[in-house]
Amino acid sequence: MFTRTIVASALLAGFTFAGSAVAGECPADKVKADAVKPVTYGPKGVTDNVLSMIDLGGEKIALKDHMMRVRKLEVQPGGIVPWHSHADRPALIYIVSGEIVENRSNCAVPVVHKAGEVARETHATAHWWQNNGKATVVLLSFDIATDPNDHHM
Repeated sequence: MFTRTIVASALLAGFTFAGSAVAGECPADKVKADAVKPVTYGPKGVTDNVLSMIDLGGEKIALKDHMMRVRKLEVQPGGIVPWHSHADRPALIYIVSGEIVENRSNCAVPVVHKAGEVARETHATAHWWQNNGKATVVLLSFDIATDPNDHHM
């Protein structure tokens, strides 16, 4: 009975995570090269803490000079994650709480991300984020970086 309970719990947890929605994508009719130009806003009201890292050079994948990281970002109301590119740093961003707006270089309209969603950041992503709400937004960033000290700030 105990084993069945553990297995059922694991399956439910897996379905819950697997069922998480991918965050809003740019509407197909709004995709446009250089739709949003880089901005010079600095970081504002945002903390970025590395929770854990793995040196991928020492793993079976043997990806020398690359780190897999998990970071926690908290973006206060009115806060800004400044313009940055993911040309060499793919990432998945899980929105833990709140709602945040992403301004992508290749989208003519802002993209809104809500709690429970996952935003994908690929080599084609250059953007900045802003919390326009009244509550702190909490994000978990899962990325692969060549510089373990790269925090965009």
